[in-house]
Amino acid sequence: MDKGYEKERFESLSIKSSIAKKFRRFSKRMGASQSMTLLLMLDFFEANGLSPKESLGPHMHTLESLIKKRINAVMAVIKDIEKNQTKPTAAMMHALFEGEKETDKKPLLTERKNTAKTLESELEQWKNKTGQSRTPES
Repeated sequence: MDKGYEKERFESLSIKSSIAKKFRRFSKRMGASQSMTLLLMLDFFEANGLSPKESLGPHMHTLESLIKKRINAVMAVIKDIEKNQTKPTAAMMHALFEGEKETDKKPLLTERKNTAKTLESELEQWKNKTGQSRTPES
């Protein structure tokens, strides 16, 4: 017996025999009595605001296409954010940290201020290496 409906009496409906056979098969697949299967069907149509006359096909396809469009729009926004905000920011941060690492190292070339003393000492060192004397007379 159906729970909650044990004390109710049965009514008869006049339906065609082929439709009654089809409904009985459907009820067996649902695993419920014929009364409960009919009640579930009615509740479904009322809860979803559907009519048995209208088809769900076009409505489902319309919803699916709308969802796909929204997903594509969200993906476009995420790609734009990545392209215009995330990657440039990451590149700037990388360059900033690379700049700090380079400041820790000694520079390869340094600028020296040339004074008369340093020029004379360098000229003297060069002459000693090449074997020339300091004065042109010797």
